[in-house]
Amino acid sequence: MVYEAIIDPDRDPIRPWLLLRDDEQRPTVIDAVEPSLVVWSSLWPWRPDARIRFDLTGGRSGTTLHWTLIVDDPVPDDETTVRMRKRINELINANLRFTFGQ
Repeated sequence: MVYEAIIDPDRDPIRPWLLLRDDEQRPTVIDAVEPSLVVWSSLWPWRPDARIRFDLTGGRSGTTLHWTLIVDDPVPDDETTVRMRKRINELINANLRFTFGQ
């Protein structure tokens, strides 16, 4: 179920979780291997090279999700990197998790 939610964030209109800010854009899936990998394009128009990689493990008893922010050179300064990571954390570890009741 987590894989499907990342592939299609709008699949459950009753519980939306990919709530974008005005300075963000809807990511597209640029790579996927069901049920273990999804790579999104950038959330940020000002940083089009950024990608978010989701690695999923587990099975029927639950899914473990790890995300990685990937950017090309030049790497953003520390403050920007923290802001980007915090935003992904909010979307995935708060909004998405909440839709699964955790």
